[in-house]
Amino acid sequence: MSNDSNMTDMNKLQEIQLTSDAKGHFLNQRQAFSPDDKSLVFDNRNDETKIGENASVQLVDVKTKEIKTIYNLGNQTVFGPGVGAVSFHPLKNEVVFIHALMNASKENPYGFTRRFAMQLDLDNANTEEPMEARDVSPPFTKGALRGGSHAYSYSADGQCISFTYNDEILAIESQVNPAVHDLRTVGAFLKGEQVLIDGKNDEENFDGNSFAILLAEVTAMPEPGSDQISKAYEEGWVGNNGYLKTDGTRQKVALAYLADVISDSGEKVTEVFISDVPDDLPSLMNSVTSGDRSKLPAIPEGVVQRRLTFTTANKFPGVQGPRQWMRSSPDGASLYFYQKDQEGIVQIYAVSPNGGEIRAITQNSFSADITFDLSADGKYLVYGSKEAIYVTSVLDGETRLVLPAPSNSSTSLSNINWSNSGYTIAYNRKVSLDGEAFYQIFVLTLNNLLN
Repeated sequence: MSNDSNMTDMNKLQEIQLTSDAKGHFLNQRQAFSPDDKSLVFDNRNDETKIGENASVQLVDVKTKEIKTIYNLGNQTVFGPGVGAVSFHPLKNEVVFIHALMNASKENPYGFTRRFAMQLDLDNANTEEPMEARDVSPPFTKGALRGGSHAYSYSADGQCISFTYNDEILAIESQVNPAVHDLRTVGAFLKGEQVLIDGKNDEENFDGNSFAILLAEVTAMPEPGSDQISKAYEEGWVGNNGYLKTDGTRQKVALAYLADVISDSGEKVTEVFISDVPDDLPSLMNSVTSGDRSKLPAIPEGVVQRRLTFTTANKFPGVQGPRQWMRSSPDGASLYFYQKDQEGIVQIYAVSPNGGEIRAITQNSFSADITFDLSADGKYLVYGSKEAIYVTSVLDGETRLVLPAPSNSSTSLSNINWSNSGYTIAYNRKVSLDGEAFYQIFVLTLNNLLN
């Protein structure tokens, strides 16, 4: 049974507001803390949908509240370029974020297929460098992308960065060829494997410091009842060192993600999928293709795509609830996601990367309504409901209210991040200031409560 009605001693907890000026301070939904937990990185959106109108990325010192601008665009307009959704490297003083093409204009504004991953080295005078190579002029280049990536997530060792992807070549071709579709999929950048765009470097085609591979096969019209998918998205790395397979061997690199299938009755249902990735990087890079005007670059040989959940017959089928990203336990044994229970309440569930039974983690009397996060040690899940913050123990499912909904005008609780060590959470709320409401950053330390 859940203890969600049991009020925790709030006097032990002190919520601290780190930012207060009249602009947005928007955290990413993961990896917002620096490796040493001393800083938080954010962009200055005050509307989640307005990356294309945001020009700057900043850091706030968790202890002193000092704010530093680490990246700023000088040519920002309402049409772009735009930057945002910043993630910290888990081991280095480095960040990656969405950056739209520098030639954004009214005719070619920020969009799904016109953005790329920008890397910023904070230990080297904030040196900027595209993480991905882009090539939209045939003949296309292996290891380069041909459109737009976003929602970056570093693997535990920082050597791979996941992304979701939409292809500009297919988007353009689909306007004249009904057999071609631009379908969202997922992939990864392999760091340290530079890709050069021979003779075509400009604002549309440029070099990158990482090799891009796609990791999910998508099809426009999945066969009903099959494991074919029309969309892959909201991905997350499995384990700090992969996961243990049923045969006792270790799968060192794997990416979990949500994907849309078609049920036997013809309904779209979102399920959990995984792609097991060979750790032989040379073979991965050698087996990809650059794609053409009617198809995506090929998934590397040896990548195994599998469906983990089969919920089409449930009363409330599929992954449901607020927007969410896959989370994994540190040992890779459990993958977490939202789903509705038999009463229609959004709960957190888990499934093994080997498949099998889906396990209920929370048994609350209320629905979570924002993205959840998992503590670095894998012991606690944090999430929100109606502006209040709750923590659930993964071991026994006990839920605690750790911060009630504020009584003032603060709203829009979102983007809860666990620190890399200990039990501090950072999150966004909108706070009223001079007749407007702005996303501000708060932190709450739960060490005394959870230790």
